This record gives sequence, structure tokens and C-alpha cells, in this order.
Amino acid sequence: MHQHLSTVLRGMLLLGLAVPALAQNRRPDAPTSTSVISATTTPNTGSPTAAGPPRVAIKPYREVITRAAKTSKGLFTSHQIDDKYYFEIADSLLGREFMAITRIAKAPTGAGYGGELANRQVLRWERGPDRRLLLRVVSYINVGMAGGDTLPISQAVRNSNVEPIAAAFDVRAIRKDSSTVIDVTDFFRNDNQVVSLTPATKARYRILAAAADRSFIQTIKSYPINTEVRVTKTFNVNTTPTPPSPIPTPQQTVTLPGGNDAGAVTMEINTSMILLPKEPMRKRLFDSRVGFFANNYTVYDDNSQRTEDETFAVRWRLEAKNDADAERQKKGELIEPKKQIVYYIDPATPTKWRPFLKAGVADWQKAFEKAGWKNAIIAKDWNRTDTTLSLEDARYSVIRYFASDIENAYGPNVNDPRSGEIIESHIGWYHNVMNLLRKWYVVQGAAVDVRARKPKFDDELMGQLVRFVSSHEVGHTLGLRHNFGSSHATPVEKLRDKAFIAQNGHTASIMDYARFNYVAQPEDGITDLFPRIGTYDIWAIEWGYKPVYDTKDATADKLVLNTWVKSHEKDPRYWFGTEINPMDPRSQSEDLGDNAMKASEYGIKNLKRIMPNLTEWTKEEAEDYDKLREMYGEVVGQFRRYMGHVTKYVGGIYETPRTYDQTGMTVYEPTPKALQKEAMAFLNTQLFQTPTWILDPKIMPLVRADQGIDYIRTLQETTLNSLTDVGRLSRLIETGSGSLAKSGTPTYTLIEFMGDLQNGIFSELASGKAVDIYRRNLQKAYAEKLIAVLNTPASAGAGAAPFAGAGFRFNPGPVTDIRKSDIMSVVRGQLVSLQRSIAAAVPRQTDTMSKYHLADIQARIQNALDPKKG
Repeated sequence: MHQHLSTVLRGMLLLGLAVPALAQNRRPDAPTSTSVISATTTPNTGSPTAAGPPRVAIKPYREVITRAAKTSKGLFTSHQIDDKYYFEIADSLLGREFMAITRIAKAPTGAGYGGELANRQVLRWERGPDRRLLLRVVSYINVGMAGGDTLPISQAVRNSNVEPIAAAFDVRAIRKDSSTVIDVTDFFRNDNQVVSLTPATKARYRILAAAADRSFIQTIKSYPINTEVRVTKTFNVNTTPTPPSPIPTPQQTVTLPGGNDAGAVTMEINTSMILLPKEPMRKRLFDSRVGFFANNYTVYDDNSQRTEDETFAVRWRLEAKNDADAERQKKGELIEPKKQIVYYIDPATPTKWRPFLKAGVADWQKAFEKAGWKNAIIAKDWNRTDTTLSLEDARYSVIRYFASDIENAYGPNVNDPRSGEIIESHIGWYHNVMNLLRKWYVVQGAAVDVRARKPKFDDELMGQLVRFVSSHEVGHTLGLRHNFGSSHATPVEKLRDKAFIAQNGHTASIMDYARFNYVAQPEDGITDLFPRIGTYDIWAIEWGYKPVYDTKDATADKLVLNTWVKSHEKDPRYWFGTEINPMDPRSQSEDLGDNAMKASEYGIKNLKRIMPNLTEWTKEEAEDYDKLREMYGEVVGQFRRYMGHVTKYVGGIYETPRTYDQTGMTVYEPTPKALQKEAMAFLNTQLFQTPTWILDPKIMPLVRADQGIDYIRTLQETTLNSLTDVGRLSRLIETGSGSLAKSGTPTYTLIEFMGDLQNGIFSELASGKAVDIYRRNLQKAYAEKLIAVLNTPASAGAGAAPFAGAGFRFNPGPVTDIRKSDIMSVVRGQLVSLQRSIAAAVPRQTDTMSKYHLADIQARIQNALDPKKG
């Protein structure tokens, strides 16, 4: 459910994608990237000269385009003569930019699914030397000031951003109206990168060169603003076995079954070449206080004294049909846009789920009404009887249904890099997302909703789950990012208030990962556990889509939009918490409420209700315990998720973006000490005191061969490692006594944190109780963790890397060598203190195994503090 940030975050997934940094710099290998240059650059007619005359003589038009031609008129009028294909490029299109959007129409097994985006590029035709036609790749990274082509700095921009030539075509004929005829057969049949797979995709699937003898054009169809090219393309593949790498790589190569069987893979590829608007949509300049995906480029202006990054929101183009409608809208009347946002349902979608997918689209209608638009967004069934339509046609947005075991869905969009205007969207819907929804709803809702207590949900319940995900993914395609801070606006106790939930839902945004209300207890009588389009969502659509009238440009619009944002600054339900901030505990995936400790405690109570019933709720006649094993893992995974939510409070830093004209200039402040102390108390109670309820004696023998000893150790050690991460310890130094510590405000120091952690893990030293096997494992892990820090080589750099967030860079403790920081001093002090406490406790300990264990730790510490004596 994830997206890119400039197209951000394909997501972070569904529900956990796609994702795809704010207004990110495109990776060279990213399939969504466009190439590079000035928006104000005029076509370069002074291209380098090519040696010699054209390879093909220009002939009279009717000798090339004969009566045998099958012609399709449109953007680039196309002609087919036998196995040859020609484009006819009108003079008026030279210098105009168009986007080539390439999708895999039919994929080989293992290489994705039909309908997925493979590549996109902005292109432009221009005349070259020797009467050739050149195809240039256009990028938007550095641009001259809009309308400033004659300024000296515009020439400097052009000199530094020469656009690559993707292809050069001999002119075959020139029509009377000056249209140029070129042969495009080999361009599409062979493997030109701008209309094929990206190098990264080829490397992943070990794809080599295209096999021209097994590649051919299926169809070329032209329409008024687009031309569609469908190609069957066969690639040779590298079948040499890849030796295992000792170092994991970010993206491992995949050997496709077809490659093993035939040494080649075949796929159908569709490229939509769609004309970009002559007049780009008016930009809406990005505001970090509202969560929109964004594009950006660097602007050079003769009158500026520095470069300026212009960042603008990604959104659909909604305009009034005429001036009369615009006047009505100014007065507060709802009007219909000139062009609706329409999503088509893939005909491959099972019939029973189509109404729910369409309802997820329609749910956004009320948000657009708040922005002044009536009937702005709609979902329709695909017309299967109209053979002129293609699901890959970039004029149409489609919810594509993939027959896949992947548990996900994602909502991307394709947009004009000049303005952020969304051109189209193909939502990816994997069949097995329903299994993910079932698992989520059982572990978060089965304690209060009896409908979830079965191995297969009724269609109505599953349909409503489908609707919720549809709404979320559509939100991404409208330009909205995840708002992980939205759920923090709801006080935890309100999550148990039936009247409040009925009125407001459990989160202010469906764009949060606040799946279901796991806080509600059985006695609360709440069964409405689903997220819905909320206060923030309606506001974000208003910010992005409500027209700003009577202003001259986007800069003037920004001042008006700023007043809109400030009008809501005191209401937390309008707050946007970025999904890319690892330090702010208010912005978290999968959490609920304004206090993770309280919310997680309620959540654990419900998990303890669910666990003993899993065997009954998953049983099916003649089936093994696979579903029980799966759901047991989901329950433990939810518990682990709660631990992560709470851990983020320790060393946390709040980030609240502000502008100079807002009251309260503090952007960064430490998480309050009381909440950090509460977090440590929670972890000591719920996790470090052994959560034996996880080891249900009726379930464990059915799903695991072990007794769970190492299972518990792994759970505890994961959180322990996170708590003692160098970045977190550095932040505790910074917020406890450094520049972020407020004068007169209690702070949570590194010493206090380490004391709370150590006292919780070694509580038996004070009580004299025997140390059981689970606690022995935990205590050894703690001691080894501190010893490892103490033994850090002087030459080793610590991992407190700078963090780039929404409009800021913050280094969580400028630590390049922890041996030169207070971390080393505090760790040594804790080990000395622990050694003394163990020495005092051992004589009182009556359990033999506990004595052996404590003596072992004491010896390890002694060896670390003084290796010569150890």
C-alpha cells in the first residue's frame, strides 16, 4: 500500500507498499524515473552532425505508404504494411513532450504480473542532421526559470544538461502537410531501453539481449492523444548457476522457470505514448504539514543568489468546465469537474469483490465535495465488448487483479514531472491480500467480533475488508502519502468509547496504518473496528484539490494555502505525521492512540483472550495444523509489534514542522520524560518478565518441535538490541543533557535509562528469587551486549548516521567513535555496578543453577573490565 515519494512510497506495504524520501531524487535504476533537463529548454536543432548522407533515400509519400497500408490515425498516425510499421509525426508535435509508459501486459512465470509498470520516460521528437528525426529523453532535475529562455542562466542550464538521444530515424517520406514518416519496426521489435525493461529489472531476472527472430510487434493503435504499441518480446537469459554470496545483496537475482527450460523468456509488453499537456497544470507547492507525494527540481534564476528547489504536490487536474461554473464554485456551490477521475475494474476480478472495490473508490466522494467538486471520482466496470479498449492504455486508470500468492496491494500513479499532474494509475491488487486481511482481523478483532472466529470469513466481512484496502490504495493514487501520525490524535480511552467511535472512527485518516481497533475490549460493545475516510483525509483532499481563485501563480497560492493549514494547527486530528521519521513515537505504523503503553496493554489483554481459542477457530476437518501455526505466528507477531511501538518512545524526538509565522517555534523536542519512564516500565513488565502466556501448552506441541525457550530469547533480544542501539543511546545523551534538553524541563538521561533497563532485567538480585531459564538467557544477552560495546575497537565508527526527514536533517548524536563519547563511560559504569550487585546477591541465592549463572556473568564482566585479571 505502498508508493514512492515522488510517486513516494509504493509502500511501504499495503498495507505495509507501495513504496516507493520526500520529493526523492530518483535512483538511476528506478523504473519510475524520468531522465533530465530544463523545462524551459527549446528543441536543440543544432545537434552534432552525423557523418555521410542518410542511409535511406527519402521517397515520395505514396511510394512508402501505399494503398496496402492499414492505417490508425491519432497522436502518431501509424501504418502497417506487411511486417513493417511506420509512424507519421506531424510538424506540430516536434518539440512537444510525451510520456512513454511501458507495462508488462503478460508476464512469464516468476517475473511479476500482467499490468505492472515496467518503465516510463518523458520523450521529445526533434529534427536532426541529414534529415533524420531524433528521439530525445527529457528529464527534470535542473531547470531555468519559467518563461526565462532568454536569460543568460537558461543558457548555462542547457549547457550543463544535454539530453540523451535514445534513437535516430531516417526520414522515409514527407507528406504534403510536412508530416514526417519514419520506420519504427526495429525500434519496438528490438530492445531500446526507453520502451523496454529497465537495466535493474533485466539484472534481477538475468535477462540478456532481445532475440529479434522471436520478437515481433502485435499491434499499433493510435488515438487522439496517445499511441499504443503491443509487442511480444523474447529475451535470452543467463542460465549459468550463480554461486551463493556470503554477503546478502539488496536485490538478489532470480532465475525464471522459462529461462531454465528454454534459455529464454517471452513476455508481452505494452507501451503507451501519451501527449503531455501543452500547458502544464498549475503547480501546488509542497507543504510538509500536509502529506502529499511530490516531485521537485532545482530552479536557476538570474535574480536569485542561490539555487532553489521547487517541490510540488502530485495530484489530478480538476478544473471547472467553464467560467460560469468557476464563479458558482467561488460562491460555495458544488460543480462537476471538466474531467472526472475514473477507475475501471479489471474484468479478471472475481465478480463478488467488484462492488466492494468500487465502494472503496466512491468513499472519497465526500472528501472531494468538501473541496468544491461534485461527482469528481467514480469507479466503473470495464467494457469487455469494446475491442478498441486496452487495460494497458495510459488514458485509463484501472484496479488490476493479479492471480498471486503475494499478500499485498499497492496504489501508484504516473504523473507529469513538469507539474505533478497525475496522468493515470494502475492499482495492483494481489489475490492473496485477502489472506493477509483475514490474519490481521483475527489477531486485532476476534476478541470482540465473533465473525472473525472462523478459518474462512463470510463474503460480507471479507468484502468490507476489501473495501477498506481499496479506499486506502485509491488514496495513494490521489497523491496522498501514509499519515502514520494520524492515529495519535485519538486518546486511548476514546478507543473504548462506543459513541465516539461511531462518530469519528478510531483514527483520523485511512492513510494511516491503523488497521483495526485492537484496543476495544469485549465489554465495550464495539464491533465497528474498521478505519474510514476521516477528518485528516477530507482536509488533505481539500488542501490538494480546492481551487485557489484570484491569485496569479503557485507562489501566491502558497500564501493562501498556508492560512488554511494554520487554521487547523491546534486540532491534532488535522496533523500529518510522516511515515519516514524513525525518531518520533507519535508517527508509527500499526499503532493506535496517543499512548502506546496503554494501547498495547489493552491489545495484549485481547491477545491473551485470542490465544487459547486459536485451535478451535482454525480447525477444519481433514486439515493439518498449518492454519493454527500461521495464526499462532500472527499473534506473537502482533505482540512483537506492540513492543516496537513502546520502544520508540525511549530516546524519542518529536518533530512538528512549522513555518516562521506560526506560534510556538519549536520543531524538535524530546519525548517527555514521564512517557519514556512509562515505556521502560512497560517493557520490564510485559516483555522482560517472561511472557509465558505466549507458550500456550495446548498449542505449542501442535506447531513447534521446541519448548519455546529460544523463541522467547529471540523476542526479548530483538527489543534489547533496539534499546541499546548506538543511535538511540546518542539521542539520549543529546536530549538528556545536550542542545535539545529544555531548561527547567525534566529529562530522561542515558544514566537513568541504563539504570531502569538493568534493574528490570536483573530484578532477582534484589529479591533473591531463583533465576529461571528464560531470565538467564535474557541476562546473558544483556551482559554480552554491554561487553560488546566496551570492546568496540577505536577505529570502528559508530552507526549514528544522520537522518533525512521531511525538510530537515538531524544527526542523532554526532558520534564517529563511541570510545570518545559518554556511551562508553556509562556502559563501563553499568558493568561495574552490575558486578558489585551480583557479588552481593550470590551469597543469598539458594538455587544452584542461578548461582552458576550469576558467577558466569560475573566472570565475563571481569574479563571485559580487566582482561589480564579475568
